[in-house]
Amino acid sequence: MTLDLGDLGFEQGAHILLQRALDPLRPGDEIGVAGLDPALVVHVEAWCRSKGHATRRAEDGVEGGDEDIRVWVTRGRADLDRWSHAERAGGPTPAGIVTRPPAHWGLAARGALIEPGGPPIAVDLASRELVWADLAPALYANAAASQWDPNTAIAWDAEVDLAPEIERAVVQVMTFLVENEQAALVVPARLLARIHPHFREVLQLLAVQAADEARHVEVFTRRALLTGGEMGTSSVSGRESLATLLREPDFSMASFLLSVLGEGSFLNLLTFIDRNAPDPVTRQVARMARQDEARHVAFGVAHLQHQGTLDRTLLGRLRGAVEQRHETLISSAGLNQDVFDALVVLAAGEWTPAGIRRGYAAVQRLQAEMDEGRRHRLVRLGFPHDEAAELSALHTRNFM
Repeated sequence: MTLDLGDLGFEQGAHILLQRALDPLRPGDEIGVAGLDPALVVHVEAWCRSKGHATRRAEDGVEGGDEDIRVWVTRGRADLDRWSHAERAGGPTPAGIVTRPPAHWGLAARGALIEPGGPPIAVDLASRELVWADLAPALYANAAASQWDPNTAIAWDAEVDLAPEIERAVVQVMTFLVENEQAALVVPARLLARIHPHFREVLQLLAVQAADEARHVEVFTRRALLTGGEMGTSSVSGRESLATLLREPDFSMASFLLSVLGEGSFLNLLTFIDRNAPDPVTRQVARMARQDEARHVAFGVAHLQHQGTLDRTLLGRLRGAVEQRHETLISSAGLNQDVFDALVVLAAGEWTPAGIRRGYAAVQRLQAEMDEGRRHRLVRLGFPHDEAAELSALHTRNFM
C-alpha cells in the first residue's frame, strides 16, 4: 500500500491522512509514504515514534517497486493497546445515564470513549439517585425556549404615576424580592459546581435556573429604582431566614427547602403582586418572574418524587429539615413589618379604613393560599394530609 501526500507537510496536517491510512491495517502491516515535502521523512519518523509505529527509510531496504516512496511505516499496536482498556461514559441520551459515574470520567461528554488515565473531577454529588429527575430534560428544553430579555419583555416606558406612599410600598416589596432572589441564585449556583457532569441535564437546568434568578434580581431592582427613589429596608429576620438556605449542604434538602417550600410560596406571592399591582411595569415583572419560578418548583418536586422511590427514609429527613430550620428561626421576628404593611397597601389601593381592612384581609388570604400550596406539594411527596399541614405551619414566616 502507498500513501502519496503530494506537497502536503506535517505542519499542514499530513498526519491526518497517514492516520487514516493506518487505521484499517493490522499490526505488522506496512505502508509506503511518498511526498514532496523536504522534511517528510523526519516528520514521519517523529510522529510514528510518538504513536508506536516502526519506520524505515526507503534507501535502507527494499524499494518495493516504487521509486517515489521515501519512508515505510509498519503498523504498531501501541495506539490499539491505548484504547483497549477504554470505556464508554454511558450513553449520550438520558437512557444511557449510569447510576454512579466514576470521578476519572471527569468532564468527558456522556457517551464518549474515554482514554484511560487523566485527572479525576472533584465532585461530591455523583449518584443518580441524589440529583436526577426524569422531568429534567423536558424542563431544561422548556427553560431554554422560555428565556426572555428584560429590556424587551418589560414595557419600562409605560406610565408609572403613583402616589408617593403607593410607590414606596412597591419599592419595599421589590427590595424584599431582590433579597430573596439573590438567595435563590446562590443556592443552585453552589449545587451546580458539586454535580458530576455526567448528569448534564441537571447541570443545564440549574444553570438556567441561576440565570432566571439573576434576571429576576435585575428586573425587581430596575422596578424599585424606576422613579428615582431608594431601595427599601432589609430586616435581620429576613436575612437570617435566607442564611439557613445557604448553609444547607444536602442537595435534596436544599431543593426541598428552596424550591418546594420557599419558591412554591413565592408563586403565590407573585400572583398576589400581579393581581394587585398599581401599575403595568410592576404587573409585568411579577408575571414574567412567576413563569420561571413555576419551573423551579416543578423540578424540585420531580426530583424529590424520584428520590422518594429510591429512599424510604426521605420523608423523615425532609421532616427533620423543616423542624431543624424552624428551631433555628424560632426566635426570629418573622416577616419584615415593612414588607407586610407594603403588601397591605398594595391590596388596599387607597388610604381609607375600608381600603386598609380590605388589604389586610387580602394579605391574610395570601398567607392561607401559601399554606394550602405547601400542603398540596407535601402531599404530592407522600406526606399524609395531617402531617403536611403540620409541616407547612412550621415553615418560616418570611415566606422563602
